[in-house]
Amino acid sequence: MGNRKKYHVILSDEEVTRLKKLAKSAESKKLIRKRINILLDMDEAHGKPLTYKQCVKSNATSVMNVYHVLHTYSTQGLEAVLTIKRSSKSDVSNLKVDGRAEAQLIQLACSKAPEGHARWTLNLLVEKSRAILDVPVSRATIGRILKKTNYSHTLTTTGASRRKKTRNS
Repeated sequence: MGNRKKYHVILSDEEVTRLKKLAKSAESKKLIRKRINILLDMDEAHGKPLTYKQCVKSNATSVMNVYHVLHTYSTQGLEAVLTIKRSSKSDVSNLKVDGRAEAQLIQLACSKAPEGHARWTLNLLVEKSRAILDVPVSRATIGRILKKTNYSHTLTTTGASRRKKTRNS
């Protein structure tokens, strides 16, 4: 009695062929492919649909994800399931620096320091990045990008003192 389905998926033949084509496409994102597979697994018009547990297992996802996809499909339709909505407060939507800009900053930081300086500082990187990048980037952003790559100004020894061995090195 407690295992009855609340949402039912009934796809037409055209929708099934479209979804299968999208699932095989290299351009579709992994999230969209997973949603498509959930819909195809739960389709009642073309064969016996899977149970929630079987769908979770075959798609390597959670019960809540399956429930959310079915809820979105039944309330908003197929197009709502196939689109990724980002909140304006999302970290991804607020990024100023994309992968290309990160690569340019890392390349700049790994290059030879400007004349008159022994190494790159964050302030020097900020000044130089204004000329290279389209969007001005703050010191904090540059520091965060370099921290993600484990970039260190002091990794190479200057000969003044020996590097101490730590447990993790």
